[in-house]
Amino acid sequence: MIVLDNYLSVTALTKYIKAKLEGDKHLFSILIKGEISNFKRHSRGHLYFTLKDENAQISAIMFAREASRIDFEPKEGDHVLISARISVYEPSGTYSLQVSSIKLDGVGELYQKYETLKKELLEKGYFSDEHKKQIPKFPKIIGVVTSPTGAVIEDIKNTVTRRYLLAEIHLYPALVQGPGSAESIRNQILLANAKQAVDVLIVGRGGGSIEDLWGFNEMPVIEAIYNSKIPIITAIGHETDFTISDFVSDLRAPTPTAAAELATPNTSDLLTKIDELQAQIQYRVKQYMAELNTQLVYLDQRLDRLSPSMKLEQLKLDLDRTHSNLIVWMSHLIEQKKNQVDYLSQRLTSPEQKIAVFKEKREILSTRLSNQIQEIMSRSSYQFNLLKTTLEALNPLKVMDKGFGVIYNKDGNVLTTIQKVHLGEQISVRLKDGIIDANITDIKEKNHGK
Repeated sequence: MIVLDNYLSVTALTKYIKAKLEGDKHLFSILIKGEISNFKRHSRGHLYFTLKDENAQISAIMFAREASRIDFEPKEGDHVLISARISVYEPSGTYSLQVSSIKLDGVGELYQKYETLKKELLEKGYFSDEHKKQIPKFPKIIGVVTSPTGAVIEDIKNTVTRRYLLAEIHLYPALVQGPGSAESIRNQILLANAKQAVDVLIVGRGGGSIEDLWGFNEMPVIEAIYNSKIPIITAIGHETDFTISDFVSDLRAPTPTAAAELATPNTSDLLTKIDELQAQIQYRVKQYMAELNTQLVYLDQRLDRLSPSMKLEQLKLDLDRTHSNLIVWMSHLIEQKKNQVDYLSQRLTSPEQKIAVFKEKREILSTRLSNQIQEIMSRSSYQFNLLKTTLEALNPLKVMDKGFGVIYNKDGNVLTTIQKVHLGEQISVRLKDGIIDANITDIKEKNHGK
């Protein structure tokens, strides 16, 4: 019976629900599966996501310590199996899963193993082209490792029969699905290598799920293919199916029928190739015969040119040509010498004529010299008189004719002012016709009058 006036606080109710849920032994450790949605990884390593199925969803958290133990990278859409317990967050009144472990569910787990092994073998060089062998073009015997009761062997037989009747098919029956399939496939590959009876091996099976094809992703089969001395073509599953054996093999075919086609040449293609080669041979034979015929004609012409009669005829022609060239050359030389004689005759004159010419030149030069000397003398005389007149005008002795003289002190310096003389000092006066020595008895300045 509920008492109406006994109200609970939200906190109290939430604590009660938290205690009930987290204390329930059935919810303390539960196993649950679902699909990851709204996945987020916190910077500290925590994982936050929603786990859902067709009808419901629940929040989940996985703390960094537990998340560090996961051997794969969770992502949106992964189907997972988790171990968790119920946890209630009081402030928001929500419940969620606190996850302790997580792994991929079914196919997802196999795919994770597939990717991990593929990456590991890639780093080891199992897929490198340098390890792959050439598929023989014309195999005599083709080995097939597959189920003896499946459609694969029949498809391969029909394709080989249709394309290339010269090849035989040897079946190496193997279990290609389920427990023990990897060992069975490996043993048949090893048997074929031990017998060395076939030129190429086709290893394959029909389509199926990843679980059905898983034997071809296991190391026994991978190692056998990698170490095989016989070239191997894999034809596993449908065209979109890829197993690790496909990456390791020497050649991957999308289907068993395609593998048989890759292992054999097509008879019609071979006949067409034979016709083409035959046509090429006929063409080359005709070409070779034509070349021989041309060479024979050339040798025949050469033989004619080297015969004695042809040689004498050639020498006669050479002699005639040389004689004609000699006549032309001599005529040219004689004409050249004649022209030189005429030229020298024109240049040659008598001594009297040369003397008369030189006398005439001498008289002309003598007259020109006299005229130039007379002109130079006249010009020089004029310049002399002009300089003489100028010099006389500047001669201080000319001034002395008018009664002027030049006064010197006792040191021989010219006096130009009374400031440089003293009473009793001896001076010299130079006149036109001599020098007068005198003593200073009186000094009068110009503005004193007398």
